[in-house]
Amino acid sequence: MQKLNEEIKTGDLKQIYLLYGEEAYLIKQYRDRLKAALMGDGDAMNYHYFEGKDINIGEIIDLAQTLPFFSDRRVIIMENSGLCKHGGETLAEYLNEPAESAYFVLVEKEVDKRSKLYKTINAKGRAVEFKTQDESVLRRWILGMLKRENKKISERSLQLFMEKTGSDMANISKELEKLVCYCMDKEEINEKDIEAVCIRQINNRIFDMMNCVAEKKQKKTMELYYDLLALKEPPMRILFLLSRQFNLLMQVKELSKKGYNSKTIGETVGLPPFAAGKYMTQASKFSKEALRLAVSDCVAAEEAVKSGKMNDVLSVELLLIKYSS
Repeated sequence: MQKLNEEIKTGDLKQIYLLYGEEAYLIKQYRDRLKAALMGDGDAMNYHYFEGKDINIGEIIDLAQTLPFFSDRRVIIMENSGLCKHGGETLAEYLNEPAESAYFVLVEKEVDKRSKLYKTINAKGRAVEFKTQDESVLRRWILGMLKRENKKISERSLQLFMEKTGSDMANISKELEKLVCYCMDKEEINEKDIEAVCIRQINNRIFDMMNCVAEKKQKKTMELYYDLLALKEPPMRILFLLSRQFNLLMQVKELSKKGYNSKTIGETVGLPPFAAGKYMTQASKFSKEALRLAVSDCVAAEEAVKSGKMNDVLSVELLLIKYSS
């Protein structure tokens, strides 16, 4: 990312860029910065945008071969084509020797580094991965945005905000904007403001539900489930997240038994460090056998729904009743 920043700043740009990874917010920011750096004042006649898996590669190559209109560059942006996983051989072959005036920016969520297109871009241009940012980076980013708005926040309130919003930068940005507007006449944001304005993400709601399951608070468990249904969350998505949670807890418990700290566990299973500690605490409330059985029961519940033996709402309900009893 540092090299990408330098290239945008100096204007010494590659002909081909690939931006990929989990952090969609950062990818969008850098896509737009690259577009601005390549297009200058916004030359719409020489800019082309394509999205989806049905992109016609022949059309792309024809455009790239066409000289730009009163400009040095023709810029082609392609998003979510899937070509960096499979089917990108024709484009890869062209990108080995593209027209001097053709500039490409590819945006993908996932790539296969063994694919011919990825290898070509990595050799001829620049491939940049945007991973979920760690806690320290997110904290500095949040504090920087609040400083620009002349707002202060305590350490405890910041922690609560991050627990509610998770590590997705687009969601953090949206929730922070709401919070700043809500606290327009205040200098310092407190916990009450955060509770009043910020929406708890579904993953955090599932975490709360699992806490109630672990503590055998059946009534509260079911209340949280019905709340999710009232919010129009599909039962099968709730089941998927429950299965994911049980699986994560099983991994966390195993790593914790081996003596790993929260930072290492978080990096291994894909959790931000501020969340890994909470998962370690939650995992300690379950036995390894119970977690393994719960994962198996989630699979069985999904099969029962797909085979028509049980409806989706009831299958999740019975699962929660079993483990919160």
